[in-house]
Amino acid sequence: MTEAPAWLEGHLAPVPDEIDALDLEVTGTLPPELTGRFFRNGPNPRPGEASGHWFTGHGMIHGVRLRDGRAEWYRNRWVRTTQFTDDAPFVREDLTFDRAAVPANTHVVPHADKIFALVEVGFPYELTPELDTVGPCDFGGRLTTAMTAHPKQDPVTGELLFFGYGFLPPYLTYHRLSAAGELVESREIPAPGPTMMHDFAITENYVVWLDLPMVFDLDLAAGGAGMPYRWDDGYGARIGVMPRAGGDVRWFDVEPCYVFHVGNAHERDGKVVLDGARYRPDDFRTLWTMIGGSADPALSAGAGAATLHRWTFDPATGRAAEEALDDRNIEFPTHDDDRTGREHRYLYAVGGAVPGAGAGSIVKYDLATGGVTAVAAELPGEAVFVPAADRTSEDDGWLLSVVDGRELVVLDATDLTRTASIRLPRRVPAGFHGSWIPDA
Repeated sequence: MTEAPAWLEGHLAPVPDEIDALDLEVTGTLPPELTGRFFRNGPNPRPGEASGHWFTGHGMIHGVRLRDGRAEWYRNRWVRTTQFTDDAPFVREDLTFDRAAVPANTHVVPHADKIFALVEVGFPYELTPELDTVGPCDFGGRLTTAMTAHPKQDPVTGELLFFGYGFLPPYLTYHRLSAAGELVESREIPAPGPTMMHDFAITENYVVWLDLPMVFDLDLAAGGAGMPYRWDDGYGARIGVMPRAGGDVRWFDVEPCYVFHVGNAHERDGKVVLDGARYRPDDFRTLWTMIGGSADPALSAGAGAATLHRWTFDPATGRAAEEALDDRNIEFPTHDDDRTGREHRYLYAVGGAVPGAGAGSIVKYDLATGGVTAVAAELPGEAVFVPAADRTSEDDGWLLSVVDGRELVVLDATDLTRTASIRLPRRVPAGFHGSWIPDA
């Protein structure tokens, strides 16, 4: 008997249907100003459907509506992509790509009064606030590449910056949406080859690219591999710093590693500083084997784990420096979105187990003092920061995280104490990324 892959079992197992529930049970006190929607995306194959990799299941959004100190509803919906509704193939018979035939399973973000479900190999899918699917979006035909699942909104200009990477040239294309949602700039960025570039960063004046040694492999793709990428020791590792106003990328060689997720980036004294969750080569190879095989990637006792790391780049001299900021296992770093691209004091992350206190933690980094606070949480998801309306400090607000697949917890971001807990009416499988979408 063949062993089922880990992403179809346990806390990763998909749910079989869509439901609605009203008036959710709340323990503690929900801050009344938390008025909006918490949406979280993740892969969720349909019952009996073949699934070749954790990363490839159909996207399902889980949503909780908060208003006036109440949790009004929960609902979950598959994103109705053409892959979901029509079983449309991503690679057509003429070997061109159908960028609407994607799972849309990685992130869900708002911009310009629209909500988009994202996956990095195709077009975004627009959703309604009630999680109905409007359809794929190519911004009036202007978008001709994929769109990353990790766009960055500039908190000053309101622009949404993003990129698409490709298996074939162009390997990397930079895009910029106006604050009103119009695609106003697209430009090809010369890159050495086709790599899996999951994330990037911005600062006030620069874009930061991650060209790391996880490369596309045509033989794996032809053989039907769920994710046709492999580690290549010979490719090298480099991080690029590109002026947002235009100009060439300055590439900096770095120690070989992989970075799924950045924390943030900023400028200081003419240098560009980048924080991210860094995997060493052996750790990443272990992780890649686990998430494509039968071992449980979330419960493997720190195997294949990332740690918080900082790179500092000097565009004037071409010099780069690296330092480890912590040695504990973390992933899914987040920050106050109002500090995107600007100097930030705090980062939040999902961490490994606190001894004797559960299989996971939520971690807060104070980068000014070097202080670290961690609270136990059973299998926590990404912690999304929501600022208080009249805040007096960067960390004045709350963190929202799905914990143990059974509750949406609200933590006071200043000290990580639990403010409230919302009992979810069904198990929410471990997934990827989400957003808080406040009422206008």
